[in-house]
Amino acid sequence: MKAIINVKIYDYNRYIPDGYVIFDKHILSVGEMKDFKGHFEIYDGKGMFLLPGLLNGHTHIYSTLFRGSPLNASPENFLEILEQIWWKFDKELTLDSIKESAKAYAQESLLCGVTSLIDHHASGVIEDSLMIIHHELEKREMKHLLCFETSDRFDVDKCIGENLKYIESSHFGLHASMSLSDETLKKVSATIGKMPIHIHVAESDLDEELSITQHSKRVVNRLDDFGLLNTDSILAHCIHIDKEEARIIKSKKCVVAINPTSNLNNAVGLYNQRLLNELEIPLLVGTDGLGVNVAKEYQNLYYVGNQSNGNSKDVDLEWIKSQLIHGYEYFNRLKGSKIGRIEKGYDSDFVLVDYHSITPVDQSNIFSHILFGVYEALRPHTVFVNGQRKIDDYELVDNEVISKNIVLNLWRRL
Repeated sequence: MKAIINVKIYDYNRYIPDGYVIFDKHILSVGEMKDFKGHFEIYDGKGMFLLPGLLNGHTHIYSTLFRGSPLNASPENFLEILEQIWWKFDKELTLDSIKESAKAYAQESLLCGVTSLIDHHASGVIEDSLMIIHHELEKREMKHLLCFETSDRFDVDKCIGENLKYIESSHFGLHASMSLSDETLKKVSATIGKMPIHIHVAESDLDEELSITQHSKRVVNRLDDFGLLNTDSILAHCIHIDKEEARIIKSKKCVVAINPTSNLNNAVGLYNQRLLNELEIPLLVGTDGLGVNVAKEYQNLYYVGNQSNGNSKDVDLEWIKSQLIHGYEYFNRLKGSKIGRIEKGYDSDFVLVDYHSITPVDQSNIFSHILFGVYEALRPHTVFVNGQRKIDDYELVDNEVISKNIVLNLWRRL
């Protein structure tokens, strides 16, 4: 057994200003230092903050090796962004480059305090692609939910097979309405039963426009007509949905994955925070493959939500915190894990952050310090996953070098 002592413990529920945690793979005991007794393998936190590891609620691991790539493009709308950049890139991914992407993304995620993630994968090589990602994440004991983006630009039967073959998958992956024919949606619907889907919805207004012109209905209505909106389905983005679509999402008990920074980068618009909040539609927060910094996404959720409404009073800290907590609860429900709390019985996935406040910290203002202080440039001193140290003194404990040859070969194909 191990013990972390002399730490400020906060799990978005309670705050212990001077505490300890005894743990192995799971947390065995949590308390105040005045009550600490026992002889364990001790790690002295020296007044640092101990927080749960973060969850990335929607990402694309395959995008990792695109950073700085030689692919030139001048897209003028969202479809051209896909056609000129991402669809050219992902079709060139081989199993080797998928492996390097997953390795790099996992290591960078840990360095940013992210210990769990939900991935939405696409690549020219379909078969075994999810298992390659799975192995790289498992090597680092990171928890994950994976799926493959079924799309008419791929072999649909192979996409279906890959989703179903990956035994850890709790979602069936679909790209977006605009890349899926009625025939494909019908085939998927007949295949998945009550399995939740993971799909991009109304990320741009073009997704809605094409659905209306080609199918005479909006995106969410179309998915619902095919019986695809199963409980716990992830609908990523939902920037351009209307009130009727939002009501359907709520009635079907789906969740919306918001990706603030990616949406700003693609200039596709701001999500309607007021609409989602009024209907109490729960959110996940992700990076959409644009880096790994989930902490920054929660800051941007706050800023973008206020900008969406044009009123800085509409998005408060309690609401942001409730979405963060919901993400953990959602992931635990699907994965069967116990992340997001620092209390007995929960998984030992947590981070130590060396944050020294110039202003007082107590139970009443702790989350404000987390969001605007700790999250401002989060780089954990130490990261534990399943009780095993993965980051120590800001460095990876097991740092695997990324193959330059595989990356350069990918870029040559581009």
